[in-house]
Amino acid sequence: MGGQWGQQNSQSISKTTALKFVILLGVVSLFADMTYEGARSITGPYLALLGASGTVVGVVAGFGELIGYGLHLVSGYVSDRTGKYWAITLIGYFVNLLAVPLLALAERWETAGLLMIMERMGKAIRNPSRDAMLSHATQSIGRGWGFGLHEAMDQIGAILGPLIVAGVLYFNGGYRTSFAILFIPALLALAVLLVARALYPRPRDLEAASAQLRTEGFSRVFWLYLTAVSLIAAGYVDFPLISFHFEKLFVVPKVWIPVLYSVAMGVDALSALFFGHLYDRVGLSILIAVTLISSMFAPLVFLGGFYLALVGMALWGIGMGAQESIMRAAIAGMVPMDKRSTAYGIFNGGFGIFWFLGSALMGVLYDVSVGSLIWFSLGIQLASIPFIILVRKEPR
Repeated sequence: MGGQWGQQNSQSISKTTALKFVILLGVVSLFADMTYEGARSITGPYLALLGASGTVVGVVAGFGELIGYGLHLVSGYVSDRTGKYWAITLIGYFVNLLAVPLLALAERWETAGLLMIMERMGKAIRNPSRDAMLSHATQSIGRGWGFGLHEAMDQIGAILGPLIVAGVLYFNGGYRTSFAILFIPALLALAVLLVARALYPRPRDLEAASAQLRTEGFSRVFWLYLTAVSLIAAGYVDFPLISFHFEKLFVVPKVWIPVLYSVAMGVDALSALFFGHLYDRVGLSILIAVTLISSMFAPLVFLGGFYLALVGMALWGIGMGAQESIMRAAIAGMVPMDKRSTAYGIFNGGFGIFWFLGSALMGVLYDVSVGSLIWFSLGIQLASIPFIILVRKEPR
């Protein structure tokens, strides 16, 4: 099958063929998220069990994310320069997924910490090239719908992984057993990835020929868009701070905190499909509506009781779904085909850095006053809307 791709007329590629590729990568992400999201639900207490302090846990988590931001930029650039999208995606997934079951063998917190950082590094290596390949397949089926479908399958894995770990712990399996069992979805993810590589060796051929964007660097519209989404990222409160607030003020019973997170992940999956489909119909205007809706989560989760907090977490999930569907889908139409991996690397890196900076600042604001955190979160997210409007008006 692989040898026929280069000879096919790009206009003859069916939507069904493209959809199959998106679903295959969605299945990979489902099993991958089962693996590393399941692991991330217990890495904190596992490091503590191995003798790490709270400071060590924070440094390991923060350093892993920091390294990841830089690798997004490097990986995206290298993918476009070499054209080795599949090779870089495979390397990233292997590093990302095999680091998890190896945690079961760690005898010291230093070893476990290194494996946790490697897991984040692998994720950063494979994301830009994978998203670039997805952008080719989603052209014919609708980029919003395609990226939304991928995100929905991704989040199913994010829900199942922690539940599997919870089941292992419930039956007294322990942390090491949990990491070992996660080797199963890791192997399934890699197996499906290799099948996708064999069936679709040239994902670029899934995109019909069209007039290419011509630009030496990235256009003004791309940088305006990056500014908009970075402002949204800076105002998006990370769940650890939300859960800290829930437990500190007894907003919800402790056992309900992971349940509320699962609710948010479920809403994330559904909203990715729904708003991704709307993006294909009405364009980037839908991002303005989503920002107005999801930005209201902050007063609900930080000022409300149980039921308002539940509504707030649902709005938080809507925003997360939009970030992973609409925001990624829009990039493909703003940059030339041969620079998409670089663009996704810059996008992911910039988004992550502003998320990190915003989260750190909101942690400080929380200690000052909850009100100041809420006003900052609302204000900086709503500040993105003028930039989105400018993006809509810019010629492509």
